[in-house]
Amino acid sequence: MFTGKGGVGKTTCAAATALHHASAGAPTLAISTDATPSLAHIFEVDGREKPARVLPSLYINEIGEAEVRQMWDARFGREVYEVFSAFVDIAYGEFVEFMASVLPGLGEEFMVDYIRRLAGDGEYGAVVWDTAPLGQTLSLLETPALLGDHLRLAPRIYSKLRVGRRSREPVLDILRRWEKLSADNMDFLREEVDFTLVTIPEALAVAQLEGVIGEMGKYGLRVGRLVINNVVREPDSAFLKAKAAEQQGYIRHIRQTCGDREIVEIPMFPGETKGLARLKEIARALYA
Repeated sequence: MFTGKGGVGKTTCAAATALHHASAGAPTLAISTDATPSLAHIFEVDGREKPARVLPSLYINEIGEAEVRQMWDARFGREVYEVFSAFVDIAYGEFVEFMASVLPGLGEEFMVDYIRRLAGDGEYGAVVWDTAPLGQTLSLLETPALLGDHLRLAPRIYSKLRVGRRSREPVLDILRRWEKLSADNMDFLREEVDFTLVTIPEALAVAQLEGVIGEMGKYGLRVGRLVINNVVREPDSAFLKAKAAEQQGYIRHIRQTCGDREIVEIPMFPGETKGLARLKEIARALYA
C-alpha cells in the first residue's frame, strides 16, 4: 500500500512496484482509487477495460467513486443503513449520498475490505494499492465499535430502536457484525500489508512526514519503507546545483528522524514518467 501527500509520486512508485512483482512472475494487480486516476496513463493502456491487461501477469484497475459505492452497497451498505435508519427516518439513496458527503473516506474503508478479500482469494500473487493518506479510513474503521459503546451506555435509547427498520434484526447484532468486519480489516492492515510512504525532499512534504507516520502509529500500523522521490543526482546547471544542495538538507533530516526504516532515493528523471521503459528504471531504483 502506497501512501503520502498528493503530488509526491505515489502512483509512479505503485506502478513501478506492480511492474517489479509482475516481472518476477507473480500475477499482479495494481489498484487506484484516486479521484483523478493516472495508472492507465502511466502504463499507456486503455483503462476502459476493468481490470485492464498490461502484460500477461500484470493488470491495473482504476476504481471510480460510482464503482466504489456500488461495491460498498453490495457488501455492507445495507447493514450500515439498518443501524442509522433506526435513528433517523431516511431513504436509502439519500443515506448513501449523506454518508459519502460527510465521510469522505467511506470508499477507502470499503476498499480495505475489498483488497483483503482479493488477497484471500489467491488469484493474484501481489496486490498494489495507490491510495490517499489513511487517517480518515482508519477513523472510520472504529465507527461501529464507537456506536456500539454508545448504545450499550444508553439502554433507554436503545430500547426505542431495538430492531432494524427493514430486517427487524436487533441493531446491536448488526453492529457486532459490522464491528467484526472492521476489526478483521484492521487486523489485515496490521499483519499482512506492507506500507510504503512516498515523499519528496521539500519543506512542506518533510514537515508532514512525522504527522502521517504518527497517525498510522496510533492504529498499530508501521511504515516499513520510505521513498524519497525526485532527488537531483547530477546537477549540471546553477539551478540544479542549488536545488541539489537544498534537497540534501532535507534528506539528512529524513534519515536522522526516520532512520529506523528502509529509505530509498529515486533520482529525478528527465521527461514525463510513463511507459514500461521508464517504469523499469524506477523499479530498478526502488528494488536495487
